[in-house]
This record gives sequence, C-alpha cells and structure tokens, in this order.
Amino acid sequence: MPKQIAIYGKGGIGKSTTTSNLSAALSDLGYSVMQIGCDPKNDSTTTLRKGKSIPTVLDTVRKRSSDLDELVHEGYNGIYCIEAGGPEPGVGCAGRGIIAAIELLNTNGVIDEYDPDIIIYDVLGDVVCGGFAMPIRKGIADQVYTVTSSDYMAIYAVNNLFKGILKYSNNGGALLGGVIGNSIKSSLQEDMIKDFTDKTDSDVIQFVPRSPTVTRCELDGVTTIEGAPDSEQAEVYRNLARKVIDNKNKFLPTPFDNDDLSDWASGWINKLLVNEKIEKDNIQEGSSGI
Repeated sequence: MPKQIAIYGKGGIGKSTTTSNLSAALSDLGYSVMQIGCDPKNDSTTTLRKGKSIPTVLDTVRKRSSDLDELVHEGYNGIYCIEAGGPEPGVGCAGRGIIAAIELLNTNGVIDEYDPDIIIYDVLGDVVCGGFAMPIRKGIADQVYTVTSSDYMAIYAVNNLFKGILKYSNNGGALLGGVIGNSIKSSLQEDMIKDFTDKTDSDVIQFVPRSPTVTRCELDGVTTIEGAPDSEQAEVYRNLARKVIDNKNKFLPTPFDNDDLSDWASGWINKLLVNEKIEKDNIQEGSSGI
C-alpha cells in the first residue's frame, strides 16, 4: 500500500511550492511519487512540468472520457501528476473537484495501475468544507501536514484545520503528521510557530527559510530541486522529504477557540514590535558605518 499524505495550507502561503519540492525530493530519493492537486486553480503540479498545465479530472468528467492518459501526466523524474480541477466559473462547488477526482481514481483503479510508493494530496486549506476535508474525513491520508508562515491568518487557517482533524478523529479520520513553517526570515518567527504548536499539542517537522532561489526557479517554471539542486534550499527540501518518510507521529491537536487564538496572537505583538525596533536600529547602525 502506498503512503498517502495530505498537505494543507492557506492560499498563497507556499503550500504548492513546498509540496512540489517535497515530491521532487522524494523522487530523487528513489521513491515513486504521485501528486494530486486539490485546488481549483489547477497549479499544484506546474513546476513539476516546467510550467505547463495539464487537463483536470473535472475536465475529463465533462468530456465523459475515461482515458487514464487524460488523468495522469508525467512530471519531473517520473512523478505522476494529477489535477482535480474545479467547476466552471460561477457554477457548483470547488470541493466537488476533490470528491470527483478521488472517486474517479478509485473507480478506474488508477492507484493500482501506477502503484506509487507515495501519494501526496495538495489541498487548499482556507476552507475545510466537505470536499476539501475529504482526505481527512475519509481517512484517505495516513498523515496530514499543514504549511504556515507566522502571519496570523495563516495560523488561523491551521487552527481551523486542527478543528477539522479533531472533528473527524473519532470516525477514522486522518491525524496530524506535523506543521511545516514556511517562508521563515527570523528566529522569532520560528519561536512564534513553535509556541503555537506547543499550545495545540502538535509539532513542527521542518522550518523552510525564505529564499530568492525558490522565486528564481519558479519564474523558470521548475522546482528548486530541479532548478538549483546544489543549493542550500534544495537540501532543506531533501531534509523535509527524509523526515516525512521516517515520521511515524500522528498527533490529535487541541485547537484554540477563536477568542483564545486572538488572545494568544495579542501576546506576541510586543515581542514582534521589539524585534522590529532591533532590526531597524541594526540597519541604521550599519548605514551610518558605511
């Protein structure tokens, strides 16, 4: 049986960037990987295919086609790429794409046909509705990971995800494998995310620093693993891949109530203000010394 994981995160947080680099790193480690994009924007796998988009599962459903070649497309290093897609603009629910994708893959025996070692679901985490929650609710994923920065709304989305995990845990739902802290620029940001995970009975599996290397590679339509394989950032993603493979943790998080989350965030305001002042003073001192 393949290891199946779901990666959630607020839109724009770098979830798909992290997921695609994780898939690329896992494939370089010798694993057969299938990445399923569960976002109506259909952009989860583009950097695995040099910036090229692919037909989505819902496109195939609308065409009434069952040709597996229209569902699965080869990406970097043989990674199997699938995009669930979404409804036509203004019609239907985006979560339906995930439900339709998983049902169609199961009905057509796609998993058995391609027999990957690892399946990664890249899922939009702003809203944990029925469709987007399916990898958790149905226990499809063995583990759930969430990508976050230290921004409040990103952590707010993580806290909502934790509520979904907790809700479905008594009915065989997937549990949390860990939190991935992304776009990190300071130790204070790490401390903030770590404090959140400590207080919600979860854990950070990896911090990923903010890097211009990632931006440059994405502008070139590739992952950092492919575009800058010898960079420090590529090694960060390889370390993440190794940790995901070896990780046996399955946390049942205890999310904040909304008011408690707001109070927790307020407690970090002064720390952030002090840090900003220190950084500003250091910049001014450096400038005066030139």
